Amino acid sequence: MRCSPLVFCLRRLGLRPGGAVVLLALAGCGHALPPLPGFEPARWRADAYGCQGQRAALLPALLQARDRLYATRADDVTALLGHPDEEELREGTEKVYIYYLVPGPQCPPPHRRSVAPCLRLHFGPLGTVTEILADPAASQ
Repeated sequence: MRCSPLVFCLRRLGLRPGGAVVLLALAGCGHALPPLPGFEPARWRADAYGCQGQRAALLPALLQARDRLYATRADDVTALLGHPDEEELREGTEKVYIYYLVPGPQCPPPHRRSVAPCLRLHFGPLGTVTEILADPAASQ
């Protein structure tokens, strides 16, 4: 009896075919992001490093939809908000995306790290949003 090419490849890698189901299931973790009412992603993305001051005005609508952001994949967050202004790598495969909300010392090149108010999205080991922190100073 001949095995399918997929089973043959899995066995060559030392995996059992049953393990492939687990790998495929993990690859599908997270969810696509539905549209967020009242949030204008194009305006957010156009305001790199928060230097135009648009992000602080958009933050309330984004935070109202906070529950929809949890368990969202990093690629979907990037599609919505654009590439983060900064990215921190944590233990294992955890990471944090940082988006500045207001103009500050991060604006002029070379875009140095700043203590300006920011939105921080934490991603867990599965690559999905686990925590959302917004600096309260941005809403003042």
